[in-house]
Amino acid sequence: MIRIKRVYESPNVEDGHRYLIDRLWPRGIRKEQAQLDGWYKEVAPSNELRVWFGHDTAKWQEFKKRYFSELGKKPEAWAPLLKAALSKDITLVYAAKDEEFNNAVILRDFLKIKLRNGKNKET
Repeated sequence: MIRIKRVYESPNVEDGHRYLIDRLWPRGIRKEQAQLDGWYKEVAPSNELRVWFGHDTAKWQEFKKRYFSELGKKPEAWAPLLKAALSKDITLVYAAKDEEFNNAVILRDFLKIKLRNGKNKET
């Protein structure tokens, strides 16, 4: 299972392995407090895309399309997360305030599609 969670929420056992997926370290969080199993900076949207989006929900669909495109060009960034999700529960940890419109939501959807496509190939 792939979950998403704000880094400011307390970690718990249901999180499984926790991976920070933001390019920048979240403000006010100590590394011990975050309890992460990894930090995948390169899986985050490019700075240009992040600035363009600016958390403007009117741009959400285009942001998703562009971020999917970026992810498609750098499988080395997300492949370790996909591999982890094949064998255990993982939580994609992010810092954005908006829990509905953020890169973790898109990355989770992207990884779920990859997992589904991989399972379909096996059958």
